[in-house]
Amino acid sequence: MNYKKLIVCIPLFLFAIFLGAQDKNAVTFEMKLSKSKLGINERLRVDFTMNKDGDNFNPPDFAGFRVLMGPSQSISSSWINGVRSYSKTYSYTLAPTARGKFTIKQATIVIDGQTFKSLAKDIEVTAAVDKPSDQMTADDVADENLHLVAEVSKTNPYLNEAISVVYKLYVSPTISVSNYQPLDNPKYNNFWSQDIKVSSLNAQNGTYKGKPYRYVILKRVVLYPQKSGELEIEPLSLDVTVDVPTNKRDFFGGRVYSQTNKTVSAGKRTINVKSLPIKNQPEGFNGAVGDFDFSVSTSKTSLNASESLQAIVEVSGRGNLKLFKLPEPVLPSSLEVYEPEFTEGVRTTLGGMQGKVSNNFTIVPSFRGKYPIPPIKFSYFNPKTEKYTTLSSDEIIVNVLEGPSNGVSNTTGTAGSNKQNVIAANNQFNFIKLAPNLKPVGSNYFFGSNLFYALLLGPLLLIPLAILFRKKRDEIASDVVGNKVKKANRLARKYLSKAKKELGQKESFYVALEKALHNYLKAKLKIETSEFSKDKIAELLSKKQVDDNTINSFVELLKNCEAARYSPFSDVQMQNDYDKASETISVMDKQL
Repeated sequence: MNYKKLIVCIPLFLFAIFLGAQDKNAVTFEMKLSKSKLGINERLRVDFTMNKDGDNFNPPDFAGFRVLMGPSQSISSSWINGVRSYSKTYSYTLAPTARGKFTIKQATIVIDGQTFKSLAKDIEVTAAVDKPSDQMTADDVADENLHLVAEVSKTNPYLNEAISVVYKLYVSPTISVSNYQPLDNPKYNNFWSQDIKVSSLNAQNGTYKGKPYRYVILKRVVLYPQKSGELEIEPLSLDVTVDVPTNKRDFFGGRVYSQTNKTVSAGKRTINVKSLPIKNQPEGFNGAVGDFDFSVSTSKTSLNASESLQAIVEVSGRGNLKLFKLPEPVLPSSLEVYEPEFTEGVRTTLGGMQGKVSNNFTIVPSFRGKYPIPPIKFSYFNPKTEKYTTLSSDEIIVNVLEGPSNGVSNTTGTAGSNKQNVIAANNQFNFIKLAPNLKPVGSNYFFGSNLFYALLLGPLLLIPLAILFRKKRDEIASDVVGNKVKKANRLARKYLSKAKKELGQKESFYVALEKALHNYLKAKLKIETSEFSKDKIAELLSKKQVDDNTINSFVELLKNCEAARYSPFSDVQMQNDYDKASETISVMDKQL
């Protein structure tokens, strides 16, 4: 054995072992790509891996790519034969934004007080490929299996013809939806709109582009276009929480789901509204569109002078019942007519408005005789037949049996005929009497009269009153808090009155109602309600010894005002909230 060679080899062997141990303890930080070349419709996974834990990780800006997911962290730690193995990874999923060559620049991290950098790598993005080879992410699965659709019943209606829009959320059986929240509710400009309440969200089976899906109806609305030409329906946007199944299994063998949030939109819809035809349009046409019946009736046809009767002009059927003016009767001048009482019995479904509207005229005759109510005409356009139809009522004769005579022929009287014969009587001038104590003109003098002294001394007496008025006005002006309270009280009454006028218009009604409630609190509690939450307001009212039921009612009204921005509310709900607000404010007035 050559001992000299052995003596030389042993130190070299020990040195190699030492270097190997150092290499195992050396810090590594590197970037790994799922591929270096991909199509524009594929996804790229980028992993930044290190063998020791670090701080202040700073990724590159990923120029030319859009970050779909990340950063997600994964840590692996194990002991094998007494040797510890550790790995930590930051992962990103990217989508290219254009074709070409791009460079993913360096990332940095601080490990044991030192800064380490990964090496930059080049990526080539080509044209779209038929079958992307990379594994789809949860966002990709949600994109392909979640769709929000606005189904419009008719895209080329006539002016004032009803159309419906139904918003459906289609969900593939492979995923599930756990929650959703409206991001942007559409505003139907140039449309008369009415929301149809969706009572419950029931999943139904259907198809989307020939594939089986489940869908839920989220919103239904009926629209009447008020302008001809191209009109746009704004999109409805939702933030949806989606549960996507993965290939992983839990301890019991169940599939593990990955949760992601997706924003879906129904997209804009364009409606081409046709103008109503000018040809053959009847004289006096007032914009009624639909299919209607028309009638004119009176409560009686025989009565005495100074008694009253009711004349009812009624239109019933299906169409834009709330959007046109009813015709009015033309009556003789001897019949006194009062302002009509409008009655509405209309319900709105997906097919549009249906029901009836009527004007109830109170008529009082002044003289005896027979008075004709001429036939009244009502015209409408039927979009199904695309023709105008004119309906006419029958002539009605009102027979006034007893009363004074106006001395003219009553059966030929028309509106605007105000001439009547003068009937002389023997005692009609008996009210004229001679004035006693007549005096010659010029016998009264102004100087030294009562009027002279009143005009002379009056201004002097007004000076103390003016001083008192000035002091009172200054006191009111200096009372800043009191003026704010009075102003808030006035605003509360103003907005509550405005809310009543806006019943049926959800957004404007609840905005006015919320302002009324807040200004009422400003007036009563002398606070700025923008600085307090509903809990704080409830606490202050409780300290003022307001009973719990009233406090709960007030807070619930505030919650309804906030919820109305995102949820549909019916006319009945709005009326209930208005009545509740009036009652609650009245009760609180007595307790505060």
